Order: sequence, then structure tokens, then C-alpha cells
Amino acid sequence: DAFQDDALRNLIRTALQQNYDVRIAAARIVEARALLGIARADQLPEVSAGVSAINQRLPQSPGRPPIETSATQVSLSAAWELDFWGKFRRATESARASLLSEEWAQRQVISSLVSDVAAAYFQLREQDLELEISRQTLASRTDSLRLTQVLADRGATSLLDVRQAEQLVFSAGASIADLEQRIEQQENFISVLVGRNPESVVRGRGLVDQPHPLEVPAGLPSSLLERRPDILQAEQQLVAANAQIGVAKAAYFPNISLTGTGGYQSSALSRLFAGPAGLWAFGASALQPVFEGGRIRNRVQFAEARTEEATLVYQRTDQQAVRDVSDALVAFRKSQEVRIQQQQLTTAAEDATRLSNLRYRGGAASYLEVLDSETRSFAAQLALAQARLRELQSLVQIYRSLGGGWQQ
Repeated sequence: DAFQDDALRNLIRTALQQNYDVRIAAARIVEARALLGIARADQLPEVSAGVSAINQRLPQSPGRPPIETSATQVSLSAAWELDFWGKFRRATESARASLLSEEWAQRQVISSLVSDVAAAYFQLREQDLELEISRQTLASRTDSLRLTQVLADRGATSLLDVRQAEQLVFSAGASIADLEQRIEQQENFISVLVGRNPESVVRGRGLVDQPHPLEVPAGLPSSLLERRPDILQAEQQLVAANAQIGVAKAAYFPNISLTGTGGYQSSALSRLFAGPAGLWAFGASALQPVFEGGRIRNRVQFAEARTEEATLVYQRTDQQAVRDVSDALVAFRKSQEVRIQQQQLTTAAEDATRLSNLRYRGGAASYLEVLDSETRSFAAQLALAQARLRELQSLVQIYRSLGGGWQQ
């Protein structure tokens, strides 16, 4: 909704489907979800079933004939480590927070991707506008050169004026070649952003026709920052690190396990499930660490340090987010002022060029004045195109800094 150009919207939709960074982020979410499943499974009993059949023959020995034995066993066993101290619960909490962190990381990738595609598209349209200005300028200067050559042939002006007119033509021609190169490279960049091989990019609205459908309201509430994906990602990383402290501290306490096995064993399949063939075993065990050489203590200290690090990262991310929004709002406000002033400058420069041409044709000024006016007007038109681009890019920056727009 922040961008009303249909061509840009199509590029964004394609990028969200095909961009490799988004797909990598999605794969990381699948990985984190699998790790959460593994952590949850540690809280449950492990149950396994087994079947074995053994046929054995012992060779004949002095005083003993050969012996053949056959045994078949069917068993069911279970083991369960009781989570008295919350080790597995805290590990699950950490894995869940890591999953949420990866999901917010994907949102951050998406928000950045949308911003990058929009900024690159606006850059491309600005280069298109510069190319259009350069081609119009080249055509105008070519006509001026033709007129100057006619005047020189008739003796109404000097060869110096012709050479100066040629300089204007050649400088405009050089600008066109440079812009065509930059445009093609920008198209390649956008193609890679949307997950395609380098190719031409379909255009939509021109740079001067880009609407501002969303006016940035004054006094944006700080609560909008709470939805920034990088802040929410840092928050979940802090939760995950804090949960790891509980996992590390649980190692101080004994591991209590319950085990049990039941089944049947018989030398003949026909008697396998008979009463005398039954077997079972149940037990419990507790294992208390006595001497670990400081391993557990250092693991706890490591987890606490990681939590402190995650806390500082969260605080830094929050502070940086406030700065990003402030910078973007300042850039948007000032870029508008610059664009307005540049429009006025361009209008004045174009009028000065018109007057200098009239003065030159009337014999009241030299071609040097025309040369200077043409150069200033061309530079002013290009600067206006760049000012329009900076205004649009400041909107994109606000979109990015607020985590995807400013709608509450």
C-alpha cells in the first residue's frame, strides 16, 4: 500500500516469491521449528520395540555332542528422564524463542527487501528521467549547433562559437552514453533482487508522476517501533539466552531416570507368548555430578554472559531504531524543501537560457553567455531529478525504519 506504481508492486511481489535471501530465511525457520520439536521431545519418554531371533550351533567336543539352540525375543522398553529441575522445559523455551527470532528475522529480510526493491526502482526511474533530459538537451543543442554553423558560413559569427556549440553537443552525448550504461546495470541489480537473471525491467509511472499516497503524520508514536522486526528479533534472542541459564544451572542437580523393559523370550515360536516366556525389568537411577573441574560453573557463567550480551544488543537495537526513524523523518522533511528550491532554481536557469539565446541571436551577447546558461540549465535539470529521487528514497527509508510503514 505504500507504493502505488503497479510495475513496482509487481516487482515486489516477484521478489517476495523468488528472492534468495527470503527463501534462505524461510529455510532457517524450518530448521528452528525442527530444533524446537527436538527440544520438546526430550520432555517425553522414549519407547522402543525390538524383535530378535538367534540360532546357534556349538561344535562337538570330546564327551559332548554338538548343540543347537534357538531363541526368539520380543520386547518393549521405555526410558524417561524426569525433568525435576526444569532443564528440558527451559531448553524448550529457548528453542521456541529461537524459532520466533528466526520468524522475525524473516520479517526483517522481507521489510528490507521491499525497501531495497522500491529504492532501486526509483533510482532506475531517476536515471530514465536523466536520460530523457539528456536526449532532449542533445536535440536542442544539435539544433543550436546547426544554426551556429549556418551563421558562421554566412560570416555572422566566428568559428569559436561553432566549437563552443560543439562542446555542448558532445557533453550531452557523453552523458547519454554514461546513463545508458548505468541504467542497464541498475536493471541487472533489480533483476537479481527479484530472483531473476539480468534482464530489462518493465517500467510504470515516471519519477515526476510517482504519487505520495501516504503522507507521513506528525508525532509518530514510539509504539510503532515495537513492531520493528529487528527489535522483536533481538527480544526473542534475549529470551532464548535467558532460558539457557536455567538449562546450565540444572546440571548442578542429579539426573533422575526411570527405565523399564517387558516382553517374551522362547526357544520356540509356538511358546513365545506363553506365560513362562514372559520377562520384565524395571528400575530407576539418579546421577549426581560430584567433580566436573568447573565445567558446570563455567557453563552457567557462559550462559549469563550471553544473556548480558543479548540484553545490550537489544538496548542498542532499540536505540538505533529511534535514531533511524528520526533520521528518516528529518531527511523526508528536508528533501521536500530541497526539491522545492531546486524546482525554482531549474525554472530560473531555463528562463536564463531562453533569454541568453534571444540575446545571442539579436547580437547583444556572445555565445559564451549561451554556453554558460546551457550548462547551468542542464545541471539544474539533472539536480532536480536527483532531488525528486532523494524525496522518494526518504519515504522508503521511513517505511524501512518503522518496520514496514506507519499505519497503526
